[in-house]
Amino acid sequence: MIIVPVKDGENIDKALKKLKRKFEKTGVLKELRNRQKFTKPSVINREQRLKAIYVQKMHDAQMD
Repeated sequence: MIIVPVKDGENIDKALKKLKRKFEKTGVLKELRNRQKFTKPSVINREQRLKAIYVQKMHDAQMD
């Protein structure tokens, strides 16, 4: 459970923003969306490989 302590006099909008940020960091919504459909393991592996290649290229470009 996500708990956001609210101080006296603190704006409710700030508290909501903190809650949303914490909720996004936990990855709950992302996990929920992934579980709504089945993705083949080969597709997952391919996406991970392509992402790794992209990240490596970005890293190499910064080094040059």
